[in-house]
Amino acid sequence: MNPIVTPPAPLPFALIADSVAAARTLEELVRPLLEVLETLTGMESTYLTSIDEDAGVQHVLFSRNSRQMQIPEALVVPWTDTLCRRALDEDCPYTDDVPGSWGDSDAAKALGIQTYVSTPVRLEDGTLYGTLCAASARQLPLADDARRALQMFSRLIGQQLERERLLGRLQEANAALAASALVDPVTGLPNRRALMQELTRRIAHCQRQHEALVVAFIDLDGFKAINDRHGHDAGDRFLSAMGRTLASALRADDFAARLGGDEFVVVGTVAHAEGPDSIAAFGDRLAECTRRRFDLGEVAVDYAGASVGVVVAGDDRPAPDALIARADAAMYAVKRARKAQALAHA
Repeated sequence: MNPIVTPPAPLPFALIADSVAAARTLEELVRPLLEVLETLTGMESTYLTSIDEDAGVQHVLFSRNSRQMQIPEALVVPWTDTLCRRALDEDCPYTDDVPGSWGDSDAAKALGIQTYVSTPVRLEDGTLYGTLCAASARQLPLADDARRALQMFSRLIGQQLERERLLGRLQEANAALAASALVDPVTGLPNRRALMQELTRRIAHCQRQHEALVVAFIDLDGFKAINDRHGHDAGDRFLSAMGRTLASALRADDFAARLGGDEFVVVGTVAHAEGPDSIAAFGDRLAECTRRRFDLGEVAVDYAGASVGVVVAGDDRPAPDALIARADAAMYAVKRARKAQALAHA
């Protein structure tokens, strides 16, 4: 009587297809593939590694262990001692006699590996990312289906890695675009859009915390004369230098932005208990820091200072635009007073 030969289990394409279609991360793709690889190879440990050749180490990222032999996740081993390195160097992706082939491998001895199969996982440009492996403490043959699956799975993993890399670059680009949309290109300070967002947040916060929201509107008196006399490049350098000067004068909780043209806004908070003197000191500190000599490269400007108007947000929760308009009006009152004082001393 002829023995009954059990045909190998068919490759569970439905599981693979579902895994690839549903995977949003590398882990979501790899774990089902490791399960399929265990079924196809009959080996008790299947795992994906990453390789850091510069650091000389190999990391086990994800593993599946179904019997006594355990290859734990997060295991880190020297790259020079691994079976993966030997398999790549010797172009020997499979052996059922690890002690006879690579008996000097401490990692293999420690894990009790008898049968081992590995295929490299490479990125689109050919860079070696890691390996997809299966191992057993028993001597096991390797079916052709298992060989083909290893190759296919490594390609799928490589494609997923490329997708994640592309997604990461897109997210970085989007973050950079979002950041640039909130930054004034001349001064590097937050722009009007960022200011409006910050004011909205601060108005709500100060009401909850019972703090006074202080807004200073800063107008650079004489900026047009600097532009006309020294040129627009010097004007931009002056704006940039003023932005750095204001930033250096900020307290930890202050927020400075360029509103546009030669206008800046600084937002801060003071405790209600600190009183009007602290609010006045807030404006005086900003006005004082603008009175200095600015080195603009080919020319230096002795600047007499900006006009600074300061207002405090009331308990009526004003809109950001309305609050800036009030600070603007306060600034013009300061500007008129400075002009009157200058005429009186002329």
